[in-house]
Amino acid sequence: MPNPFRKTTCVEKPYAIYRAGPMEWRILKTYKMPANEAKDAYARWFVAAKSPMTYGSWELGDTYAQEVKRYGQLIDCTKEWREHYG
Repeated sequence: MPNPFRKTTCVEKPYAIYRAGPMEWRILKTYKMPANEAKDAYARWFVAAKSPMTYGSWELGDTYAQEVKRYGQLIDCTKEWREHYG
């Protein structure tokens, strides 16, 4: 089974949105299968991130999946994301 989140999506239609205070991550792509991420402390997600430090604009780049899951709270997601990440 291929990674269901391997295709990059746009900021307006992310797979998931996580927030931690004023920080927001929109998940646009994952590089590994969800089950394999648990085994890899360095698993990355391609995200659009916004915070007071970005002055209201989105910054695109990779971030560690563990950091988003540890500090962020899941706000919204696709049905498929919820099936894999809860």
